[in-house]
Formats: sequence, structure tokens, C-alpha cells
Amino acid sequence: MRVANKRDLITAIDASTEELHQRIDMHRYLMATILEQRVGDGTLKRLSLSSYSPVETRLKEALSETIEVLEQTRKAFKSKRLEALRKRLTHVLIESK
Repeated sequence: MRVANKRDLITAIDASTEELHQRIDMHRYLMATILEQRVGDGTLKRLSLSSYSPVETRLKEALSETIEVLEQTRKAFKSKRLEALRKRLTHVLIESK
């Protein structure tokens, strides 16, 4: 197991701080919009889409890539388990959107 060094910790803190700033800005905008009574479906949808964290975005990208690789190699590896895994991952990814 790799031990985190100071640079890794600073990078993690920077990323976390940036995410917090983005969420605070989104919260401030949402509150201002509500107070000004300008909330519509488009505004709420845009806000909900932007609420994904960078980690969640990376996980979704990794899932998409995994599904793509499983799809590309399915004829080379005729495995029912890999097919079931690909289908399950695809289903999870679709549900998360």
C-alpha cells in the first residue's frame, strides 16, 4: 500500500476545496433563484446535473470504458459471466443518468 506524501495530501485538499467552492456557488445561485421566484424545470435540471462530484464523474467514465471494452472483447471471450457483468454495468450506468 502506498503512503501518501505531502504533495498527494495537498492535491487532495485542493480538489476537495474546489469541489466545496463549486457546491457553495451552486447553493448560493439556487437560493437566489428561489428568492427571486425564477425556478423552472430547466433551472432545476441544470442544477441537478451539475451536482455530480468529480469522483462520481470519473466513476461513470470508468464504467463506460469498462462496458466498451467488454463489448469489444465479447466475441474473443465467450463468457456468460462477462456478458452478465456487461449488461449489469450498462443497466447501472443508465439508471445513474
